[in-house]
Amino acid sequence: MRLSLGSTLLILTALLVQAVALPEASAADAYPNRIIRIIAPTAPGGGSTVSARLIAEEMAKRAGRQVAVVENRPGAGTRIGSEIVAKAPPDGYTLLMSPSTLATNPTGFRNMPYDALRDFAPITQTLVVPNLIVVHPSLPAKSLKEFIALAKARPGDVLYASAGYATNPHLTLELLMSMAQVRMIHVPYQGGAPSIIALLSGEVAITASSSMSLLIPHLRAGRLRALGVTSAARSPALPDVPTIAEAGLPGYESIQWAGLLAPAKTPREIIEKLHKEVVSIMQTPEARERLAKLGNDVVTSASPEEFFAFIKAETVKWANVAKAAGIKPE
Repeated sequence: MRLSLGSTLLILTALLVQAVALPEASAADAYPNRIIRIIAPTAPGGGSTVSARLIAEEMAKRAGRQVAVVENRPGAGTRIGSEIVAKAPPDGYTLLMSPSTLATNPTGFRNMPYDALRDFAPITQTLVVPNLIVVHPSLPAKSLKEFIALAKARPGDVLYASAGYATNPHLTLELLMSMAQVRMIHVPYQGGAPSIIALLSGEVAITASSSMSLLIPHLRAGRLRALGVTSAARSPALPDVPTIAEAGLPGYESIQWAGLLAPAKTPREIIEKLHKEVVSIMQTPEARERLAKLGNDVVTSASPEEFFAFIKAETVKWANVAKAAGIKPE
């Protein structure tokens, strides 16, 4: 049977499409065929590092071989590690386990080396953790309402510590000031632990921190006093401590979170494969228990698009808080 020129061209075109599509499919099916690097842009010990290591360990158990390694690349408020991933090849072998600074850094830094909404392909959120707002016990305020009254009576006299400029704890207290209509003086430190040490020593009067494991022993010993947790619901780690909304600022909410991302333009098949695997790992009882010890709650995204929408909403929220507080990118 002789084929017309048109029929021949159609067949050749179909074969060409198949030839192009097959390598892509096989590449996605074979992923991963070498070690994945998960960059944690923070110092070891925090929730983002713990969840990254948990994922790497469980991937190895399921595969019967090492699949991923975790690299801590702290510095510059998480911008160093995040930039490494933003500029990595979009092949799924360099991932970012980012804390919530991904959404807050643009409020404080003018020359960002990446765009959080353009240069990453979100995979899934992994956890949330509230901040705990704590004061030095020498302060004559035993509740949030009493603290607000004190701060209003002494505008500009109260010093508050944060983990650094434009970090979530910084903006958490800026949001409190905005909603309570009080004015305090910001004292940034190089990380959460130094800000807690400054509060314990009495250098400052108040701070916000998500490091429940560090704060709880000091609360029990009477070296610090809790005013409230910043989530919408009480923390299982401190069920007797009210939320800030309950304690006097209805509608107040500020959480820290972590999530896994890849460089932008990573193939969709790889993003979907990672999403399915990581959500499955994070939802195990072992993962929940391990993170609960740090005061973290496992929260995963129904889809990569849902995680993108969450990051976008967080970015807009904190940009508005910074604008209202007069914070300008440096």
